[in-house]
Amino acid sequence: MNDDIRLAFAHPSERAEASSQTPCDRISLRDYTVEVEIGAFQQERGKLQRVRFNVVVEVMPLSGPIDDDVDRILSYDKVTEAIAIELEAERINLLETLAARVAERILLEPQAERVFVRIEKLDRGPFALGVEIVRSRDGLDRAAQEHVEAPHPRVVYLTNAAITSPHLKGWIDQLQARDAPLIICVGADDVSAPQVENLLAQRRIDLLAIEQNAWRLAAHDQRLMVVGTRTELDWAMKNDQICIWAPSKIVLDAVDGPSAGPRDALALVAWFAAEVDAKELLVIGADAPEASVPVRAVSELDETLP
Repeated sequence: MNDDIRLAFAHPSERAEASSQTPCDRISLRDYTVEVEIGAFQQERGKLQRVRFNVVVEVMPLSGPIDDDVDRILSYDKVTEAIAIELEAERINLLETLAARVAERILLEPQAERVFVRIEKLDRGPFALGVEIVRSRDGLDRAAQEHVEAPHPRVVYLTNAAITSPHLKGWIDQLQARDAPLIICVGADDVSAPQVENLLAQRRIDLLAIEQNAWRLAAHDQRLMVVGTRTELDWAMKNDQICIWAPSKIVLDAVDGPSAGPRDALALVAWFAAEVDAKELLVIGADAPEASVPVRAVSELDETLP
């Protein structure tokens, strides 16, 4: 076996040493295994599988004595914390996504210069399936990493009666002029969705029924855009785009998902409002649900919103 092939399958620490261009110190995390729900295939949903991490972080040698001071070095805890934070943020489909997020989080540490991340699934067969990436501080988009406070949107729930109200356009005009990004939520249409015995399948059907109603609402006003991912929501809120929430992806990918099912639309929206740290949950056409964010209800469909 030639040296290139051997290094391709060697531990990341050996690969780091072979490719280093400058003197550096290295810390490593070897064979760190966790159980997590991950994967793009349907058979991987609802199941935990073992995922193994091997991480090597290159740091510049310290100048002067360490003095046995933990604050002067990159702690191993920062590596395991980076993994835990990214696993807890949302359900991830691709190992490539997870590896990139872990690497970028580690490189936020001031001591880190370059990081090797290898992640392997151990339960997909009698073998290990994995990816390995290398990221360096020089290759990061620092502007994109600068902390920008997330906007606090106003989440508005519309009943089906509100969707068909002649006041709908006027309400949107009023809400658009207010002091927060606007995300509109709906429940399912009044027409019953198909019913099946499989609970997971029924959950999908019920979520899709909400999304069908979201598209029905979007057809009423060209200012409205149906969105289903956190990335789209973040972009829309920062660019004054009015959103209608399509819940399937965020609900199904949530690590700590809602206790309410899709048929309890108001409770689901209350959970979502908390997830996006909403400034307010405004309910038009129904009574206010219990929520962990400020909530108001407008049960009478008047022309002017309070």
